[in-house]
Amino acid sequence: MKYIEFGIGNTWLIRTETERENGIEFEEKGIVGPIRAHSLYLRIWMNKTVLIFDSKEGFKKMKKNRKAYKFIFGITST
Repeated sequence: MKYIEFGIGNTWLIRTETERENGIEFEEKGIVGPIRAHSLYLRIWMNKTVLIFDSKEGFKKMKKNRKAYKFIFGITST
C-alpha cells in the first residue's frame, strides 16, 4: 500500500510512504509511482488526536501516543 501525502507536518511537503506486506515501512520525498488510486483522505492531527476523513472508509477519530500537528491531504494507492 502507498500513501501519497501533501501537507504540513511530515518530513517533506510532498512524500510517498510505502508499506510492504511484511510490515516494513519507508518514506520517500516526492511522488513515487506507479499510482493506482484507491481512496482520498484528509488527516488533521492535533496534539494526540487524529481526525481522518476518508472517501472509502468515512470518518475516523484516533488517539496517538505522541504529540504532533499536521494537516495532510493524501491518496491511498494499491
